[in-house]
Amino acid sequence: MPPLLLLQAVDLTFGQSPLLTGAELSVGPRERLALVGRNGSGKSTLLKIAAGLVEPDSGTRFVQPGTTVRYLAQEPDFGDHTTVAAYVEAGLGEGDDAHRGRQLIEDFGLRPDADPRRLSGGEARRAALARVLAPEPDILLLDEPTNHLDLALIETLEETLKALRSSIVLISHDRRFLTNLTNATVWLDRGATRRLDRGFGAFEAWRDQLLEEEELARHKLDRKIAREEDWLRYGVSARRKRNQRRLADLHGLRAERKTRREGRPVGDVAFAKGDIRTAGKLVIEAEGISKRFGDRTVVADFSIKVERGDRVGFVGPNGAGKTTLIRMLTGDLQPDGGTVKLGTNLDVATLDQRRETLDLDTTVADTLTGGGSDNVVIAGQARHVVGYMKDFLFRPEQARTPVRALSGGERGRLMLARALARSANLLVLDEPTNDLDLETLDLLQEMLADYDGTLILVSHDRDFLDRVVTSTVASEGAGRWQEYAGGYSDMVAQRGHGIAARAAAPAPPPKPAEGAAPTAKPAAPKRKLTFNDQQALKNLPSKMKKLEDEIRRQERAIADPGLYARDPRGFAIATGALETARTALAAAEDDWLRLELLREEAGG
Repeated sequence: MPPLLLLQAVDLTFGQSPLLTGAELSVGPRERLALVGRNGSGKSTLLKIAAGLVEPDSGTRFVQPGTTVRYLAQEPDFGDHTTVAAYVEAGLGEGDDAHRGRQLIEDFGLRPDADPRRLSGGEARRAALARVLAPEPDILLLDEPTNHLDLALIETLEETLKALRSSIVLISHDRRFLTNLTNATVWLDRGATRRLDRGFGAFEAWRDQLLEEEELARHKLDRKIAREEDWLRYGVSARRKRNQRRLADLHGLRAERKTRREGRPVGDVAFAKGDIRTAGKLVIEAEGISKRFGDRTVVADFSIKVERGDRVGFVGPNGAGKTTLIRMLTGDLQPDGGTVKLGTNLDVATLDQRRETLDLDTTVADTLTGGGSDNVVIAGQARHVVGYMKDFLFRPEQARTPVRALSGGERGRLMLARALARSANLLVLDEPTNDLDLETLDLLQEMLADYDGTLILVSHDRDFLDRVVTSTVASEGAGRWQEYAGGYSDMVAQRGHGIAARAAAPAPPPKPAEGAAPTAKPAAPKRKLTFNDQQALKNLPSKMKKLEDEIRRQERAIADPGLYARDPRGFAIATGALETARTALAAAEDDWLRLELLREEAGG
């Protein structure tokens, strides 16, 4: 079939440096493309060219007549719109269903009468998503749609996009999100594009193979490869292979932690700390701690024991109280009830997700060294700051760059470099993956795999949690928290679902002035089922039956007591498939119930 949108031979130069050289992009009906590449490679620019917002220096853009295209920018422009509803409805075209916009506003937990200019970053992202999704366009161009979203909303968005008939071009640093949604991948590297007609799940192995073949060809031609470029590009493959080996080690750590929690004796693990002070075996022990703010319970009767070497992830919707809970566990905030006991010799390093502890006027080198020296002391060994910077993908010439000139991703890397340089035996990372590209996420995983201390991690990145943590503490609602052995997928397999989005009731309207007559609430008009609703109601029962069969199949596979030891990869695939099927079934059941109630209300 002919493509709906086609970019050919696109060139674009900013200043003296070419950003795009002969880039191409083809989007066919119902295609779901992952657009991937390192930060600064030009992904967002290429997406803007596809949206018709940026004119390239040369090349062609073709869109099939009648094709509708909607573009989600990283930073939404609310213009003169005074309410969220007005902003969302302005994105609808002739013949579009206005109710869908209102439904999405509700699904995303927004107030239709809220002022867009007063929204938080996460709320603004949800409003922008509602605007581009409401028309159900032929093509959706989405630039980092999960930015500022919590896990519950990421999973809600994922299911919403799966249900659409639209073609999608997606830029994201969320591996799980890309894997679950895409069926083709476009890699933008050094200004040019290469296409794989498989989803993101197959991309990294394909990319590694291409890079290895390219490296071999360049050596055969006896061409000199610049050391920095060689390391930055081809080192990705080596890091990924090391990380795959370390994943196997992580499975062993998880099994050990589960055994320890069940009270069976295990051998002590020796941790080589270098210059890091060795903490006691007990790091944190909390018994029945609770915390309330006014009438709201944030933590209710929570207990946990964290021992040396544990890697504990905390997950839950925004506002559930993850940061409050961690502050209590690390002694930064006193609980209202219960006790927290901290281990001996604790040195704590914290990564603030807001990057607010960086001095914007200080250079990168001085941020790492403290000023007055060219060396960073790592585990008792002095290293030149430029060499240490290279470990975090900084170029040598950036040593004298002020922090304010860095991108969001570069500031994130700098915070990580500074935190990991400290001789800390307890590392607290609050959303460390924000603004990091896939290569930097690999680097962070490698750094944490080498870290000898105890880790407390808050993250909305499901794949990263699976790769790093030994146990997951999840919000169960109403201030209740529960610890599960393993990563995020293991948690889902044990509890039967992911992080459910809490029903976000719109704030009550302002009270009338004293003495004013109450105004009558207008009756809400009954809504009839649209054609799409009727088709969905007809097809959902068979879809739910297929999902139930898939769940039973994966549960039988996981029930095999020897599967984990025999085939860790097969076990991980089965638990991931089980998570996906359960999440999809829950969404389908919710859709069916909503539509059935609507049908009854409409008298159908």
